[in-house]
Amino acid sequence: MKPSQLIPIIRRLDAMREDQSDEVQVRRFERNGQEKCIVRYDNKSNMFELEDRTTEQTYEFDNIDYVAVEILELVQPATSTEE
Repeated sequence: MKPSQLIPIIRRLDAMREDQSDEVQVRRFERNGQEKCIVRYDNKSNMFELEDRTTEQTYEFDNIDYVAVEILELVQPATSTEE
């Protein structure tokens, strides 16, 4: 069984939430060296903002699980033949 791909994503998002600075935290997520999305976390509003780099659309999330799933959908290969 392959390890979960969500765990490293959630760890990165958790690190954003745990940062105590007043600055908006930013993380970039890539697949094969190509940027797929940018995630920003505002500690004041407790909101994640995901910018989809393929469609140039921005989405807001107040739930870490939802943003993690969106990131996973963007960075995982379109078709997986691995078992």
